[in-house]
Amino acid sequence: MIDVVIIIVSFNTRAHLEACLQSIHASNSSVHYEIIVVDNASTDGSVEAVRLNWPSVRVIEMSENLGYARANNIAIRSTNSELILLLNGDTIISEGSIDGLVQELRANPDTAIVGPRLIDASGKNELSFGHMIGPLNEVRQKLLRLTLACNIPLLSNRITRAVIKRHSPDWVSGACLLVRRSDAESAGLLDERFFLYGEDVDFCASVRQLGRRLLFVPEIEVVHYRGRSGATTPAATHTAYRRSQLAFYAKHHPTWLPVLRLYLRLKGSLPEEQKRTSSDRIL
Repeated sequence: MIDVVIIIVSFNTRAHLEACLQSIHASNSSVHYEIIVVDNASTDGSVEAVRLNWPSVRVIEMSENLGYARANNIAIRSTNSELILLLNGDTIISEGSIDGLVQELRANPDTAIVGPRLIDASGKNELSFGHMIGPLNEVRQKLLRLTLACNIPLLSNRITRAVIKRHSPDWVSGACLLVRRSDAESAGLLDERFFLYGEDVDFCASVRQLGRRLLFVPEIEVVHYRGRSGATTPAATHTAYRRSQLAFYAKHHPTWLPVLRLYLRLKGSLPEEQKRTSSDRIL
């Protein structure tokens, strides 16, 4: 019986993907798990490398890039484990972290999702949780990330104190997110309108609407080499981000959508298809 299916959606991150798989195998997990790599039409030999070096890993090879949400859903629907671990290929799993996440979820029956503390390669904390995305919270989150990056002592120390507190946020990062299958299915899995970015926040919101709780567990650390897939195609990644941002606001903050469209148009970041909408003509 498989306790956890570990799903890794991959796109042109062969070296990081192999390092991630190595870290999982070296984590000495006592739970029974299956690893599935969903490859979104990589051209860097990722599929061949996984099949050659990691024969126990199941590969689902896509003929085109389907995006993060859809690729995860395909893997989820092909399995029947009790728990689902969504994991980015640019993460490194520390020893005992998978077991720790599973133990936390099983010890808290009112909790649907558990997320660890994410750190970068240098050990700096990443803001891997937060309040529901909205106009003000989005600005706030970006300012907090900038504060951490600039390492302003007084402000950074304050944020660090918040990052090491166990609490129930509105969302935890999909870079490493453990969820009960029953809750994931009740929430309708990930919304496939989001090709890249925002899908984890939206998924957490759907789970919370069921009356279920999220838990951020800072005692468990996972290293995250942020944004490696996007770095291979920066222009396409930026456009995908803006499309997902617009889709998110259309779903959760429709009254703000015209304002966001106008802002992106003035910045020159509005996707081409959005320029032809009737809403934009009104603006």
